[in-house]
Amino acid sequence: MLMKQGKQWKSICKGLILGTLLTSCMILLYSYVTPAVRLNMQEVPVPYSCAYRPARARSLPASNSSHGGACTPKVDVMFMKTHKTASSTILNILFRFGEKHRLKFAFPESRNDFFYPSLFQRTQVKDYRPGMCFNIICNHMRFNEPEIRKLLPSDTVYFSILRHPADLFESSFHYFGSVVPLTWKISAEDKITEFLRDPWHYYDPEGFNSFYLKNLLFFDFGYDNNLNPDDPRVDESIQAMEKRFPLIMLLEHVDESLILLKEALCWEMEDVLYFKLNARKDPVVSRLTPELRSQATDWNMIDWKLYHHFNATFWRKVEAYGRERMARDVEELQRRNAEMAAVCIEGGQPVEAGRIQESAMQPWQPIGEKSILGYNLKKNIDKKHRKLCRKMLTPEIQYLTELGVNLWITKLWAHIREILNW
Repeated sequence: MLMKQGKQWKSICKGLILGTLLTSCMILLYSYVTPAVRLNMQEVPVPYSCAYRPARARSLPASNSSHGGACTPKVDVMFMKTHKTASSTILNILFRFGEKHRLKFAFPESRNDFFYPSLFQRTQVKDYRPGMCFNIICNHMRFNEPEIRKLLPSDTVYFSILRHPADLFESSFHYFGSVVPLTWKISAEDKITEFLRDPWHYYDPEGFNSFYLKNLLFFDFGYDNNLNPDDPRVDESIQAMEKRFPLIMLLEHVDESLILLKEALCWEMEDVLYFKLNARKDPVVSRLTPELRSQATDWNMIDWKLYHHFNATFWRKVEAYGRERMARDVEELQRRNAEMAAVCIEGGQPVEAGRIQESAMQPWQPIGEKSILGYNLKKNIDKKHRKLCRKMLTPEIQYLTELGVNLWITKLWAHIREILNW
C-alpha cells in the first residue's frame, strides 16, 4: 500500500514538474507575441457602420417580421463566445456568413483566442490600427466593453449564449480539469462528486486557471467570479449586460435562439443552418444526479442568477415573436438541417475521433482524451452542396487557418501534446 502511494506521489511530482516547465515555456512564448499596449495610442473613432453594400434589402411581409416590412441584413456583429455553450457551432455560422459576404473579421494574432483569460484589448487584434473598421468579432475573449466600443462600429449588434450553470460546470470540469492544478490532488475516481462534496477544500480563488471551476460565465463577461452572490455588483453587472446585449441565447433552446438571431440580424434561414460541433461522446456526457445538479448550481450561484435573469428575457422575446410562428420556423430549421446532414455527413451522424478520416475534420481534444466527436464528409457530394458541406463540418481551428489566421502558438501546443501523448 505504501509502495503504491509512493509511486502515485512520484508520478504526481513528475507531472507537476513537467507541467511547470511547459507552462513557463508557453508563458514566455505568449509574452513574446503579445502586442505591446500603447498607452499613448492615437484615438481615431470608427465609422458608424462598416462599408458594405448588400445585393438587396430583404423584404418581408409585415405579418412575418417585427421590422414592419423591409429590413437590411446586419453585418456588424459582436458575438461574445462563452465557454462550453455550443459557441463553436455559432462561430461556424458567423464564419460562413462573413466569408460569403466578404466581411472583415477582427481575428486574434497567432492563436484562436484574444489572449484569454486576460481582459480583451484591441491591440490584440491581428493587424490592428486605430480607426480600422471591422464587421465581425467572435473568438474567445474576456469581455471588455470600453475596448470593444473603440474597435467596432456604433451599429454593431451584440449577442451571446448561456447554458444552465450545473451542466456548464460539469462540462468545464471535465474539459479543463487537466489544466487546473486544483483538481490534480483529488484522488477519488469520481472527481466531480468529490469536489462538490466540499468545494472550498479544493478551490483557491487565486489558483491557476481556477476560474474554470466557479462562475465561468460571469468571468467570461469580464466580471469577478468570486464575488458573494448577494453583492450588489452582481445585479448591477447583469443589468449592464442586458443593456449591451439585446439578445442572449440559450444552449438548451438553440433552435429557438437561432430563429431569434435570424430575426434580429435580418438574415435568411440558410444563414443559420448548422451541424452540432464539438459534441462529447455519450459515455462522458453529463449524468449529474439531482443532488449533484443542486450542489453544482449552488456552487455557481452567480452564474445561476445570470442564467435565471436571461432565461426570463429569452422567453419574453419568444412570446413577442409569436409561439406558433416560432414553432413553424423551428420545424423548418430542423427539417433543413436534417436535409443537409443527409447530403453532407457520411452515415448521417458524428463519429469518435479515431474514426475521423480527414485530419482537416479532426476537432481539438481535451488533454489526455479523445472525447470530442467529429464528422466524415460524404464522398461524391454534388457540386451544388460540396463547398457548403465542407464549411459546415470544418472545426474551428482549421476554419480559422483557412480564413488566414496564423495559429502557430496553438499548433505548437498541439505538437507538444502529440509528443507527450496527451
